[in-house]
Amino acid sequence: MRGRQKVTVVTGGGRGIGAAICRRLAAEGHDVVVGYRSNEAAAHAVAADVEVAGRRALAVAVDTADEHGVAALFEAAAAVLGPVTGLVNNAGVSGPNGRLVDADPAGMRAALDVNLLGYLLCARQAVRAMSATGGGCVVNVSSAAATLGSPGQYVHYAAAKAAVDAFTVGLSKEVAADGIRVNCVAPGTVWTDFHEDPQRPAKVAGNIPMGRAGRPDEIAGAVAWLLSDDAAYATGAVLRVAGGL
Repeated sequence: MRGRQKVTVVTGGGRGIGAAICRRLAAEGHDVVVGYRSNEAAAHAVAADVEVAGRRALAVAVDTADEHGVAALFEAAAAVLGPVTGLVNNAGVSGPNGRLVDADPAGMRAALDVNLLGYLLCARQAVRAMSATGGGCVVNVSSAAATLGSPGQYVHYAAAKAAVDAFTVGLSKEVAADGIRVNCVAPGTVWTDFHEDPQRPAKVAGNIPMGRAGRPDEIAGAVAWLLSDDAAYATGAVLRVAGGL
């Protein structure tokens, strides 16, 4: 990876943590592909910020749960910016909120498609590309919910994130000899529009040892480190950035 121009795909890059990751990576010299699901204007605004930082950017609409859409995302990235060296699996949805007994099965299935299958499909495509071009890095964005369980809120989401943690460890071992590192960042509660209740970060602050919710840029810093040359010996790591939770 040293000496190569870093070209990093960020799914869910148009808002929240994903947008902060795109901006941080641009500041650290990455060209960035902003993957987004529906908000084209927001994604293009993030891409514009990347360009203001002096890096190249591309915004691409993608359904990460669709294998053909994922393949098209990576093809567009390589065609416009060059060989992809990094993937940040960040796109996610909460799915139904509330107790499991009341959860809609279709809503849970759709959430699992994005939160787990989408990560697997994107990582599969990234590994294919990176194996042919000299290696690279994958960073999965998980959640502290993976170990806390999120009872009464969305245990299906917590279960998907626990699977992401396990998939990170397994894939890291599978592709290490190909020059590909695979790591994970597990945020706690962060101030974004992800929450069904916009004030949830403030409401749960008392339960967090540090007494506050996190900021998207604090998660972005952890992701950027795992993609950097400073983390060259880190693979299979799940880095918890959760204020002590």
